[in-house]
Amino acid sequence: MKMNEVSNPLAGPAPAEVPLSSAPLLRVVAQVRFPLIASIERREFIGPFQEAIRGDYPVLRSEQTVGAVLGPHGVVETQAPSITWRFHDRSGTWRASLAPGFVALETTAYTSRADFLVRLERLLRTTDRLIDPQVIDRLGIRYIDRIAWAGSDDFGKLVRPEVAGILACPFGDSARQALTHSVFSLPDGAGELMARWGLMPANSTIDPAAVEPMDAASWILDLDAYAAQEQPMDVDSLMGQVGAFAKRIYAFFRWAVTTEFLERFGGGL
Repeated sequence: MKMNEVSNPLAGPAPAEVPLSSAPLLRVVAQVRFPLIASIERREFIGPFQEAIRGDYPVLRSEQTVGAVLGPHGVVETQAPSITWRFHDRSGTWRASLAPGFVALETTAYTSRADFLVRLERLLRTTDRLIDPQVIDRLGIRYIDRIAWAGSDDFGKLVRPEVAGILACPFGDSARQALTHSVFSLPDGAGELMARWGLMPANSTIDPAAVEPMDAASWILDLDAYAAQEQPMDVDSLMGQVGAFAKRIYAFFRWAVTTEFLERFGGGL
């Protein structure tokens, strides 16, 4: 098992990207949350926004969602239903979403960090110009990888021992589910990195909105870097932050996996 060169994924420069021709990257999502803008639910309000992005995302669907918050004494309180506007490209692999409290971009056909960030910047500039949130509450980007589970012997070749954990033990194949969930502070108060990974049984998911269940056991690596404090809706500043978050996630990914992992999924090293 050959380890990669990243010693501390939370600090220092991120390694150069190694394109994977058969990357197990399930989904990438970037989201900007802002204080409620009730007008977004109105069809007459959303028209100019649709026209501005229709060249990239020509298919519009509306979706009614019901939110939930944790209230006093740990009681989950249901919020009033709201409309989320979903804009898809023709292939259905890219989706922009706009709701009264957020704008998001996601894809299941990620090719490179540069391509994703160009698309995200275009979406955020349109949001700034036509929606004008003025301030935001949270900025984040999330990468989710999934590989089919082929037993602990094979798995031990793909990730470093600290990540393999209990699954690399002699009785690792007896595990039906094993999850690790950690949150790290990023240097200089830049934000936080949530790292979640582990074995999931068949027909289960860690997040129904982002990870569709599959009919066999799988191993998930879910990395989410974010800043959760109020700041101005300054697109240049936000793009600088989200670009840094994406690099930090990639550094953590490269720390977690081995050279064998990169080679197996088409790294061509």
